[in-house]
Amino acid sequence: MTTQNQPLPREQAPSSDRPSSSFDLLYGLDDRPPVAEAIFVAFQHVLASFVGIITPPLIIGGALGLEPADMGYIISMSLFVSGVATFIQCKRLGPVGSGLLSLQGTSFAFLGPIIGVGTATIAAGSSPQDALALIFGLCFFGAFVEIFLSRFLHLASKVITPVVSGTVVMIIGLSLIKTGIFSLAGGAIAVQNETFGNWQNLGLGGLVLLIIVIMNMTGNRYLRMGAIAIGLGVGYIVSIAIGRVDFSSLSSLPFVRVPIPFHYGMSFNFTAFIPFMLLYFITAIETIGDLTATSAVSRQPVKGSLYMRRIKGGVLGDGVNSLIAAVFNTFPNTTFSQNNGVIQMTGVGSRYVGFYVAGIFALLGLLPIVAGLFQVLPQPVLGGATIVMFGAIAVAGINIIASAEINRRSLIIVAVSLALGLGVVYSPEILADKHPLIKNVFSSGISTGGLTAILLNWLLPRNMEQGSLPPMDEGITDEETV
Repeated sequence: MTTQNQPLPREQAPSSDRPSSSFDLLYGLDDRPPVAEAIFVAFQHVLASFVGIITPPLIIGGALGLEPADMGYIISMSLFVSGVATFIQCKRLGPVGSGLLSLQGTSFAFLGPIIGVGTATIAAGSSPQDALALIFGLCFFGAFVEIFLSRFLHLASKVITPVVSGTVVMIIGLSLIKTGIFSLAGGAIAVQNETFGNWQNLGLGGLVLLIIVIMNMTGNRYLRMGAIAIGLGVGYIVSIAIGRVDFSSLSSLPFVRVPIPFHYGMSFNFTAFIPFMLLYFITAIETIGDLTATSAVSRQPVKGSLYMRRIKGGVLGDGVNSLIAAVFNTFPNTTFSQNNGVIQMTGVGSRYVGFYVAGIFALLGLLPIVAGLFQVLPQPVLGGATIVMFGAIAVAGINIIASAEINRRSLIIVAVSLALGLGVVYSPEILADKHPLIKNVFSSGISTGGLTAILLNWLLPRNMEQGSLPPMDEGITDEETV
């Protein structure tokens, strides 16, 4: 990490290319903070992103009924790969990576299709390990979609508009809330031992949720940023106090866990692959937004040739890192937006801080005890935190949609896509007797809603955009108000 990568050539971008900002950077993109300061800032990035990285494997492992050894291994690999991926993104190896202080972590967007494919494979008589082999195969080949797309971003933006991408992001959040509530009530284990939804489970999950809400109401930036971690920590401590945590499995863990490529093998199914193709497409668009925000808070150009080179490199890095993740037995990676708040709070936008973040994540991934401690986290505690995170994803989708003009054409796209996407989530039995190809493509609310949004955006006439919808209070007379 001591060798310096050749930075992207500094261009004298017009002042209009650089966003205005209400805060000053102490260290810019190519500055090198002192080691002690860099490590201190790096730990803040780690704390802001850690929970987001380990939560998807925890949810997927619980849904697939993985053995503790498999669950712990995948969590460890998620941390390890996040470290490798963050280094690539910040360092910029050739054309791969943005060269910004951009963190990589496990994507929430793929949870629905991964759980759907995994549970269907197990229901068909295969083992959880066989299900993982198929999942990692789909993730591996799907990464090439994003790699290819990174070279044609200027065309993709014409297909995936803010209305389309915002609708998909909103469906992701809303469909995952079902998973969060299931965990809050106790998860699959609680269903087996008939404690699902009892007062103890609801109390634990509700406590975590309440703490997160209270922390976000404070005026302290550190408490707001660490709200989810604090909520999980308190829930964990309470769970230990009431005897809900069993640490006996930690004694059998090895001291160091060595990453093994293709540990579970790899398989492929084309009909199950279609939702993954769409999600990698959408993820690329989300990455553009995250990297644009990172450029803005780092006081770097948000338009022009230098900006576009960084965006293309970042999306290419997203694809390459997701491919690496599949090789090392974990789930797709994407850029995280949490670090943008840390950059603003600390005033440090140096990409060299990312090298320390990468080293910390990789080290945590090699130490099985870290994964083991989170592996025994009770499901209600996890559910109390994830329903907030999933709700926040839905709100992010609403914000993306709101960034565009909401006219009659947009209203039809959002309404129909949302209805069909959530419809298959709420009533999956509608596809029970359909052909396997139809079932695999449309059983995911994300793929159903996403494909609907893309098709409507393509097919609906543009002249529908004439005349935006009036504001909610417009056209209401005094006599009509109550």
